[in-house]
Amino acid sequence: MPPFLDLPPRSGKPRERGLTHVIDTGLSVTEVESLIEVIGGAVDLVKLGWGTAVVTANLTAKLARYRSHDIPVMLGGTLTELAIAQDRVDQLVAWLHELGLRHVEISDGTIELPHERKLELIERLAKEFVVLSEVGSKDDARIMAPYVWVEQIESELAAGAWKVIAEARESGTAGIYRADGEVRMGLIDEIAHAVAPERLLFEAPRKEQQVWFMRRFGPEVNLGNIAPHDVLSLETLRLGLRADTVPT
Repeated sequence: MPPFLDLPPRSGKPRERGLTHVIDTGLSVTEVESLIEVIGGAVDLVKLGWGTAVVTANLTAKLARYRSHDIPVMLGGTLTELAIAQDRVDQLVAWLHELGLRHVEISDGTIELPHERKLELIERLAKEFVVLSEVGSKDDARIMAPYVWVEQIESELAAGAWKVIAEARESGTAGIYRADGEVRMGLIDEIAHAVAPERLLFEAPRKEQQVWFMRRFGPEVNLGNIAPHDVLSLETLRLGLRADTVPT
């Protein structure tokens, strides 16, 4: 950092706060290297979106690149949900070990999963992995009362989740957002009143959503579903190097 500027303090990796969770929807190995070359120090966790890990031809090579730069990778939550629905959790766990992955997402945004069963899975997998659970539906027409969000988040943290992801989809149009991408501010306020924000990871794929969360919680808020080409932009927002977040 240039010594002549006063910038917000930024925690170093591995971070507990200020996480940038990136969604890889099909990067090539060359693109992974480019991301790391430009802004790898800001990438805390990579999710291989949806079920892309099953069909991508460069999985082994790509995981090796991320691993060589100490960037944890996890599979998409949809893949975990499919394994749960097909009663293939043991096989999924074995594959995670085979791939050398240490993080796993447990969600129920697509399937119908009794919450007690979800808590059992979190508790079980937390003994072997760093678990990120996810609360909220991918269906923008399905609205969950704020108190239910709070109850589920608190119980999933108690079951062993490291962070709880607040659902938004990669489009930023569901879960904690309205269908047009507007933040459900009342919902966020109720969640943050009950749960420390550093225990949460807010999916925020759009710049205006990222800015809103920084203004609400500060530059060290945990943000997820960030597109690779937006990581540099996000880091400038965190440091007040872009007009939207320049201190006034």
